Amino acid sequence: MLTDLRGLTSAEVAERVAAGHVNTLPARSGRTTLEIVRANVVTRVNGILFVLFVFVMITGHIEQGIFGLLIIANSSIGIIQELRAKRTLDNLAVVGEAHPIVIRDGTHHRITRDDVVLDDLIEVTPGDQIVVDGSVVAADYLEVDESLLTGEADPVAKGPGDQVLSGAFVVAGNGVYRAEKIGAEAYAAQITAQAAKFTLVSSELRQGINRILKVVSYLLVPVAVLTIAVQFNQPDTPWREAVLRMTAALVPMVPEGLVLLTSMAFALGVVRLGRRQCLVQELPAIEGLARVSVVCADKTGTLTQHAMTVGEVVDLTDGEVPLREVLSQLVASDPSPNASMLAIAGAIPPAATRWKAVARAPFTSARKWSGISFAGEGNWVIGAPDVLGDAALARRAEAIGVTGHRVLLLASSDTRVDAPEAPGTLRPAALIVLDQLVRPDAAETLAFFRHQRVDIKVISGDNAASVGAVTRSLGVTTKAPVDARRLPPPGDAFADTVNDSDVFGRVTPEQKRQMVTALQSRGHTVAMTGDGVNDVLALKDADLGVAMGSGAPATRAVAQIVLLDDKFASLPYVLAEGRRVIGNVERVAKLFLTKTIYAVTLALVIGLLGLPMPFLPLQMTVVGWFTIGIPAFLLSLAPNRERARPGFVSRTLAVAVPAGLIVAGVSIVTYLLTRGFGDVSDLVQEQASTATLTALIMTATWVLATVARPYLWWRVGLVAFAYSFYFTVFATPAFREFLSLDISDAGSMRTGIIAGVVGMALVEAAWWVTAAVRRERPRLWGMPAPLEAVSH
Repeated sequence: MLTDLRGLTSAEVAERVAAGHVNTLPARSGRTTLEIVRANVVTRVNGILFVLFVFVMITGHIEQGIFGLLIIANSSIGIIQELRAKRTLDNLAVVGEAHPIVIRDGTHHRITRDDVVLDDLIEVTPGDQIVVDGSVVAADYLEVDESLLTGEADPVAKGPGDQVLSGAFVVAGNGVYRAEKIGAEAYAAQITAQAAKFTLVSSELRQGINRILKVVSYLLVPVAVLTIAVQFNQPDTPWREAVLRMTAALVPMVPEGLVLLTSMAFALGVVRLGRRQCLVQELPAIEGLARVSVVCADKTGTLTQHAMTVGEVVDLTDGEVPLREVLSQLVASDPSPNASMLAIAGAIPPAATRWKAVARAPFTSARKWSGISFAGEGNWVIGAPDVLGDAALARRAEAIGVTGHRVLLLASSDTRVDAPEAPGTLRPAALIVLDQLVRPDAAETLAFFRHQRVDIKVISGDNAASVGAVTRSLGVTTKAPVDARRLPPPGDAFADTVNDSDVFGRVTPEQKRQMVTALQSRGHTVAMTGDGVNDVLALKDADLGVAMGSGAPATRAVAQIVLLDDKFASLPYVLAEGRRVIGNVERVAKLFLTKTIYAVTLALVIGLLGLPMPFLPLQMTVVGWFTIGIPAFLLSLAPNRERARPGFVSRTLAVAVPAGLIVAGVSIVTYLLTRGFGDVSDLVQEQASTATLTALIMTATWVLATVARPYLWWRVGLVAFAYSFYFTVFATPAFREFLSLDISDAGSMRTGIIAGVVGMALVEAAWWVTAAVRRERPRLWGMPAPLEAVSH
């Protein structure tokens, strides 16, 4: 029936392409190159820095405007990283997107989703996603799941003339539908278009940063007004010097690198994972990776390979039934064979002369069996022994299954397979034993998760004993597997069982979804891996959906991450990348906010005291680069194995607020002790500024030393480099002249150094105290194990 359709001719396709009737969808990676450039150049931070840069240029002191390079750096790094991520996503999305089969000129062609034209005939089989809206032309027991559109989990039978909507997917049977609404007109066209889109949408991390920046922006306005008023009303101060000191006060208040490094860390994560054939379809998924506490893994296709082989056919009829002939007829008459039927086909070729099929019941995960009724040859079903057989047969099959094999029952029935009461009364004919091939990397991958304190839940539709045998061989658990048919209804008891057990068999698609929800109700962040149609609902509801590249198009469409090379062993790298991004962004956020807090506090107190700002723009630029900017950049790229926890804002402020106030307090005290109040000479002003800068550098760099913990050799080197650099600057006459430093007054310098040592001690004490208040165990040293060696 389906093979009689001829579809559009080549000429008709060309006409529709010329008329623009093509399934054109929005760009996969969201923003165009021009939009990316504009978004990274025209920012609030760049705008503030540019205005201050113009002010400094007006004074003629070009060297003091070196902070203007931040505009170029901010924009360039952001543009480069986002373009790299865009290119990576575009390349990977071509592999990961749905490729529908269209009928043209009577032949079948697999094309890209974007090449579908109006009136195309599109063939679908189980697992295929409906890519455009249309109406069914031909159907062979076609059932479609529209839960992604309607929320209703029950599949809907579709016949000729029925409407199908993009975003739905086929769960059973096969069929052909005509494309009637394409591109932007399709009901759910944006679902697949958004799937591979590079976005910086809401996430807990970005929301926390935005909340912090909002508070900072509120503080900046009054402090900036006060600073401008005070600096321009200093007696005997030229306007050029007033402009420079005003700029020196305002520039450090802007956390110019925080948003940049956050975006860069996300984008770099996309690129790194792309190199491992991991398609990140939603950028905040990077953050979700770091927070995962439970991984729900489907056995088939995740822990075991898709390919199975027939190990044995156990005759239950003493030779009364020609088993090989029946199986060959079932193979020949199945238009959409699943993995089990493909394994049987590998051992028993399709019959050359077919029996006439009068009814068919495609396999579904809910009923666990399939069948065909033949004219004059009876009704035959094949499926799970514990579903189709009696208790004795189920026990016999389970005894085989506990060794890790998969067992199917072949049986004849007295009822047509499409009857409501099917399968009816059955007569067992044979047990078919299938050998499952375990992925060679599965054991090491599961060991990695155990080492990282991430729980593994194996959820499968197969027999619980068989699943348990496979998982025991992989070292998942020593607990007994749970038959999901004996689980209590959703509720507290259900959630407790799911939370306490590790291996589940005979799980229906709806139960998989309920298990994800139950784990989430117990405070877990859940990642779900899968590749089949029966995994779609759970993937959709999980905090992080991970699909296999060779799996059903529907699973790839709803997942946040697609493992294009089907390697389960890629998941540790995916997890590690998420932790690197989140952990490092939190680390550098503490540095940037410390600078903002001490800059705002300094400007506020100095302004209220009516004194000139102690620093020049160039001095603060150097401090910003070598105490904050460069170290933060390096820290943001480093590996980080710590699991992300909620409370990003509170933890960041718990470090940044006391550290910023200590830096500001030490600087203010030094400034007042070395300069005093009232009007002073330019020499005293420069000497006091130098001493104050010394105290600030010593204290602020020790903030870097605490934030860099736990120490590794390169982090110690980073802190040592910062202190060595500043020592070189103060010891070299050329640098001192360039930065307007005067160390000739021993008393002032002594005061600055002593204040700096006190500041370092206070920062150290604050680090220990705040850790104790948060009930954390501070670590001075720590060497995370290499990812490859974690499981050994």
